[in-house]
Amino acid sequence: MAKLVVLNQGMSGRVHELTAQRTTVGRVEDNVLQIGDPSVSSHHCEVEQRGGEIWVRDLNSTNGSYIDNARISESVLKAGQTLRLGQVELRLEVEGAAAAAPPAQSAPPAKKAGEAPMAVPRGVSLDQLEQGGRKGAFDTARTIFKKKRNKTGQYFWIGAGIVITIILVLIMAVMSQLGKGR
Repeated sequence: MAKLVVLNQGMSGRVHELTAQRTTVGRVEDNVLQIGDPSVSSHHCEVEQRGGEIWVRDLNSTNGSYIDNARISESVLKAGQTLRLGQVELRLEVEGAAAAAPPAQSAPPAKKAGEAPMAVPRGVSLDQLEQGGRKGAFDTARTIFKKKRNKTGQYFWIGAGIVITIILVLIMAVMSQLGKGR
């Protein structure tokens, strides 16, 4: 039985058994495997069992689908490989595939003295999104451009004043003609 095991993002150890032939993975509830992480698209990818192999097909996700850090559109996922959706990493585990793939919990290779593990950040953190990106990239207070004023209202009042002036002149002309006619 094949299963996907979540490796990070506060869901570490969460397991989803691939019992159906086709499993949709994404952030919204109508997916078979729902992953509530903002870096995962609504309908991120599809995992399909074909002839004893597990295939992953990206569904035009925003942040992409990666197998062992190689971006894929459609590819075979083998036992022990890591599938990354946005910032969420999952590992495929298959029963009886221990001989074909190295065990998931094997001892790490010997490290050199003084060498420490290093976390590699991926994607954009929520803090960066809230801050709005780079600081000082564009300062709207120091721009050389000025906001255009709406001159429509100004033209309306000038036109209205001219029309009223013309009407008053005409009324005075008519009144003066009527006054002379008596």
